[in-house]
Amino acid sequence: MKRWFSRSRQGGEVVSDGASPQEGGPEEVRSEAEWRDRLSPEQYQVLRRKGTEPAFSGRYVHAHDDGMYRCAGCGAELFNSSTKFDSGTGWPSFTEPAIAENVVLTSDRTHLMVRTEVTCRRCGSHLGHVFNDGPAPTGQRYCMNSLSLDLDSSGLDTSPPKS
Repeated sequence: MKRWFSRSRQGGEVVSDGASPQEGGPEEVRSEAEWRDRLSPEQYQVLRRKGTEPAFSGRYVHAHDDGMYRCAGCGAELFNSSTKFDSGTGWPSFTEPAIAENVVLTSDRTHLMVRTEVTCRRCGSHLGHVFNDGPAPTGQRYCMNSLSLDLDSSGLDTSPPKS
């Protein structure tokens, strides 16, 4: 049996960095009932309730297929497979988003930690967190939940993002 972890607003707070989806709101708005119908119960827990899948349990942790990782909630392009690396943490990790404007970074002060949450700009879904302990060239580790992602291997360009 898998154990799911949810972030509680009690005892913790999320502080915006100014680019939060709450300011302008996500582009794609659905009711909670629509999200429950669209997503599996596990995906709903992670994407809509800001949960975390257990380490090493996700389908993309050890994936090496080429393609574009898209938001499981709305299909927005998030991460190119060419930026994926094995961080040893148990979650798929990337050095940078494919399109920086497709993700929102927000200060997350829950669970007695200070982290940076990553959400999808289009639908507001929780994807994971970004840390400053990744490899060159960015030094960042976008640590994502597999349940938040869908790999599109339909012949997309997998060259690294242009700076």
